[in-house]
Amino acid sequence: MEVPPTATCHVVALPFPGRGHVNPLLNFCDLLLSNNPDILVTIVLTEEWLGFIGSQAQPRSFRFSTIPNVIPSEVDRAADRFGFITAVMTKMEAPFEQLLDRLEPPPTLLIYDACLYWAVEVGNRRNMAVASFWPMSASYLSLIKHLHLFEQHGHYPINALEVGDKRVDYVPGISSTRLADFPLIDGSLPRQRILQWRLNLLSSMSKSQYLLFPTTYDLEPLAIHVLKSSFTLPIYLIGPAIPYPNLSSSSTSDNHTEKAYFQWLDKQPSCSVLYISQGSFLSVSQAQIDEIAAGLRLSGVRFLWVARKETHKLREICGDKGLVIEWCEQFRVLLHDAIGGFWSHCGWNSTKEGVFAGVPFLTVPIMGDQHLNSKMIMEDWKVGWRVRKDFDPQRLISREEISGLLQKFMDLDDEGGKEMRKRAKDLQRVYQLSIANGGSSQTNINAFIRDITKRG
Repeated sequence: MEVPPTATCHVVALPFPGRGHVNPLLNFCDLLLSNNPDILVTIVLTEEWLGFIGSQAQPRSFRFSTIPNVIPSEVDRAADRFGFITAVMTKMEAPFEQLLDRLEPPPTLLIYDACLYWAVEVGNRRNMAVASFWPMSASYLSLIKHLHLFEQHGHYPINALEVGDKRVDYVPGISSTRLADFPLIDGSLPRQRILQWRLNLLSSMSKSQYLLFPTTYDLEPLAIHVLKSSFTLPIYLIGPAIPYPNLSSSSTSDNHTEKAYFQWLDKQPSCSVLYISQGSFLSVSQAQIDEIAAGLRLSGVRFLWVARKETHKLREICGDKGLVIEWCEQFRVLLHDAIGGFWSHCGWNSTKEGVFAGVPFLTVPIMGDQHLNSKMIMEDWKVGWRVRKDFDPQRLISREEISGLLQKFMDLDDEGGKEMRKRAKDLQRVYQLSIANGGSSQTNINAFIRDITKRG
């Protein structure tokens, strides 16, 4: 890509090498360019990640640069999650800084994924302005900031089976919540590792010049108020950082015609299909997946299931009421008129896409921030139901439980379901207004652009 002759500043964006981190930062950079095409943006990816996105339509005016992979591409990251994270934290910094030496024109702003806390020191050493991009919910960051309160109240570590539905309301920015819905305090990680990660994360964010949150005030007013009070640097609420500018208001588009799953969706009644996705990284056990498949067959509901492996086996178990595929354009699928519900692991990107699409959720959180996102869906926004009713993560949810839940959830005449669907549409309207022209998110993005171009 040629450098724009009128480039007002050169932004380098550095995401953590994971899908839930790469996609929102890419989408935000696309927003920057949509609002000011004179900004030059260089996205720095590992070689593996450039390969992942290379076949997709690339955002206009982007320039991609690569650094070596931190671990061999054939290594299973899910099997050694913490080994992968350790490699990211120790092996990315040197090649990234060497790349900065080669970039022309010299970068003026670094937008880094806040989980890569070492990056802020790189930017500060080079006298670059630094923006910390927090890829998860504001509520989850408020939890991290106040982890010490759990120890003060004798709630660290906790055992979900022992605490059951015990609730606490002492975490600033987070409404009354079951202890079982708070990640990080179950003792699955060494206390010292959590505390060091928390210290590094918060310290790096306080050393940046801007904080960028992919959320809106309407979704998380309590947490945003707390964070704005506790950080002295500017906070920009940039909206969902999902690829909504590239979507038309209709549920279908011309490029759907060559995709069999869109052809199938076009033939289904309105709000009749359950979309199922367990996320792109970790998933539930194989035994639980088999129960889900058997429950789908028993329920008789229509479904579109994105499964990363053993799709042929799952097709045989599930029956002929739906499709099992390896990949789809999730956001466009959620916007399709046939979709009536979203079985989700509650990653923050999937949560925002579901809210934008106005569909109700069945929540099946697996790790990290997903439990807190599930709580917000269930209790704060009231646009979803939990699949698991108990507190034992080792117990299989039976096919009979799943079948009964799916039949009730997808029954458009169920009174509880009607109320939930109405709330989902109401939240959708509020959310979409905040990111429309003149909305709060658009105002924040324009203010951020004015600031960085003035610096540039």
